Amino acid sequence: MPFFRHIATFVHSLFKARRQLILENLALRQQLAMIKSLGKRPRVSPAGRLFWVLFSTYVNGWRSMLHALHPDTVVRWHREGFRRYWAWKSRRQYVGRPTIDKEIRKLIRQMQAANVGWGAPAAALLGSMGNSSNWE
Repeated sequence: MPFFRHIATFVHSLFKARRQLILENLALRQQLAMIKSLGKRPRVSPAGRLFWVLFSTYVNGWRSMLHALHPDTVVRWHREGFRRYWAWKSRRQYVGRPTIDKEIRKLIRQMQAANVGWGAPAAALLGSMGNSSNWE
């Protein structure tokens, strides 16, 4: 039976587009190189992951070309890369509390001196600002 399967695959490949055959050949060579370079369980390098993510993005029918990897693995890598990209893109540029202008600090100190009976919440607020490295 395997012999007939190989013949059927060969006949089918005669009618495929040249571009599709070249891409399938590239995918098979990539998988073969991955399997040959490693032992029992193939581990894919970051460059190999990038190859498969881009391959899955730009090639139709890429799932049928995978033999050494599971298609869900490639999809997981793609999602992980997408998540990491947007986490990097939306990261905070500046860490910590923003600095308070000297004019505002001066105004708060004047208000504190003029209104001694503000009570505990205002004193706590002013105390926390007084201890902050950005306050002085």
